[in-house]
Amino acid sequence: MADIMQMFSYPFMVRALIAGTFISLCSALLGVSLVLKRYSMIGDGLSHVGFGALAVAMALGAAPLKFAIPVVIIAAFFLLRISENSTIKGDSAIAIISTSALAIGIISVSLSTGMNTDVYNYLFGSILAMSDSDVILSVILSAIVIILFVFFYTKIFTITFDENFARATGIRAGIYNMLIAVLTAVTIVLGMRMIGALLISALIIFPSLSSMRVCKSFKAVVLCSAVISVICLFAGVCASYIWAAPTGASVVIANLTAFIAFSVAGRIRM
Repeated sequence: MADIMQMFSYPFMVRALIAGTFISLCSALLGVSLVLKRYSMIGDGLSHVGFGALAVAMALGAAPLKFAIPVVIIAAFFLLRISENSTIKGDSAIAIISTSALAIGIISVSLSTGMNTDVYNYLFGSILAMSDSDVILSVILSAIVIILFVFFYTKIFTITFDENFARATGIRAGIYNMLIAVLTAVTIVLGMRMIGALLISALIIFPSLSSMRVCKSFKAVVLCSAVISVICLFAGVCASYIWAAPTGASVVIANLTAFIAFSVAGRIRM
């Protein structure tokens, strides 16, 4: 307990927990729809695009987050368009875009700075990497994501469960699919700074899968996912501080533990 109290005395830990809480909430809320619509791998694909964009930004001397967010949003748009209107479907489209972006990022890094600390932090995440400006930007954009999700909750619920019915009732499903993709893109770029490009998709997938093991309604799954995500973030950050382990990996392990526990609980209830 003393170690936990000491942890809160460090400003960089407080910054990380504040930003991480908002990012975790966004990931959990969006993750439910992504998993149910079988778009869960879009998070992994966009994280690779995010790393490529961040690498190019560092090579050009541009502000990484401000450069990466619009690039990843554009990638999300093309991912959906390719998947819906082309012979290249789902996982193939994600593989094409993600591996291409990753290759561009690696080449940019090798031709400019090489594998330095900043690049490593974006790949695997680092609490120490979060500046005051990163936290402010993360909190503002995360709040916008949460507000938009809540405001369009009914529409998102409808297209998640029955897109054909939604279209029949006049809901413009394409626009709301794009909204989900854009919000996911923003969340992924924000989370890469702390969790890392290679691990951020776990923040989207795990809480949703865990809550689905015990909850039956969409609303219950969403709320439970949010709670699980925030608790696992705190558990992972605390474990990272106490045992000097990588933050991103610690948060993912906490989510994996929760998934196993909820899977067992779900089987016992049956």
